[in-house]
Amino acid sequence: MNATTIPNAGQPAYTLHLSTPDVGKAEEDAVVRALRSGWVAPLGPELVLFEQELAILAERQHALAVSSCTAALHLALLCSGVGPGDVVLCSTLTFIATASAVTYTGATPYFIDCDATGNMDPDLLSEALAGLADSGAKAAAVLVVDMLGKVADYENICAIAAQYGLPVVSDAAEAVGARRDGQPAGSFGNCAVFSFNGNKIITTSGGGVLLCDDARIVERAGYLASQARQPVIHYEHTEVGYNYRLSNLLAALGRAQLNRLPEFLARRREIRSAYREFCAGLDGVDIFGGDDTGDNCWLTAIVIDPGRAKFNASCLASRLQADGIETRPLWKPMHLQPVFACAGSFPRLVNGTSERFFKQGIVLPSSPNLSEDQLCMVLDRIRSFANQFELVS
Repeated sequence: MNATTIPNAGQPAYTLHLSTPDVGKAEEDAVVRALRSGWVAPLGPELVLFEQELAILAERQHALAVSSCTAALHLALLCSGVGPGDVVLCSTLTFIATASAVTYTGATPYFIDCDATGNMDPDLLSEALAGLADSGAKAAAVLVVDMLGKVADYENICAIAAQYGLPVVSDAAEAVGARRDGQPAGSFGNCAVFSFNGNKIITTSGGGVLLCDDARIVERAGYLASQARQPVIHYEHTEVGYNYRLSNLLAALGRAQLNRLPEFLARRREIRSAYREFCAGLDGVDIFGGDDTGDNCWLTAIVIDPGRAKFNASCLASRLQADGIETRPLWKPMHLQPVFACAGSFPRLVNGTSERFFKQGIVLPSSPNLSEDQLCMVLDRIRSFANQFELVS
């Protein structure tokens, strides 16, 4: 059994996955180099260089590589002053790590719905902040997600947050290599984070990075990420810290992947273009997120209007699953998740957009190592399914 056929626990076995890591000789050589250097502990020269290269990529002054993007989010919020009793305004259309990181600090997430791009709606954010100000609640930060590698509208979001003196944290987990208005993902907000999970644009197997221009924030985050150890020869701790640092070995893997980033971006854009051209011939089926300007095209999702298409997303997903093709709904909004569903405990300002995307959207295979034959197979299966409804032009 190879890496592309090992099923997740409790999940169907697929022959074609959404997003698999593309690793080869360059990555192998990098890890061997790190092993032979003797730097196998959490710190080392590969880690230092990886952080420097990430800072350059995101046009930031500082980068701190850690064990996961969730850890990076946790540190970003802590070092932005978020704590117990605070409220953090947070995208609702996201993976749960975004909201979980807020709860780790003792703060409460306030879920904000998305606009047509899938990113936080600035108008709803403004309305929510005005309501919090009127109620006297203590808002502490705004946490924005770049959905599927599309950079959010930070120009408006940061301006709104500034009116209330709030820091903005950019959850750019999915957006490595994306751009907006000439600026790279990771350069927006007071702090930003990337993810290097196995399914992301580049991978360190697991890992993430905190990006910031404020040396004090990164110094504080590095201290907390290293068990909050005092700079003395014995183990001295005046506060509780975390074991969050990335290993030198994984940093070497990340550096090899980072060198291949242009290749990965180009292939995912080719795949997005093929899906977009195909969907132009399907009534009621659109590419999620609107146009691709600046996107890294990490994952391609389609949104199916059942009234026009005469079929729904779940039926198509079931058909593809039967053929061994993995799909997934777009993120179930956080305000609908059982852990956050109690409206009295977890406030939200929603308009139904994220819920519609969850019901009507499915993510399609988008790996950079997806072959042309495999891509054609996915398109053929969708075409065959849609042909039953005689709606392919």
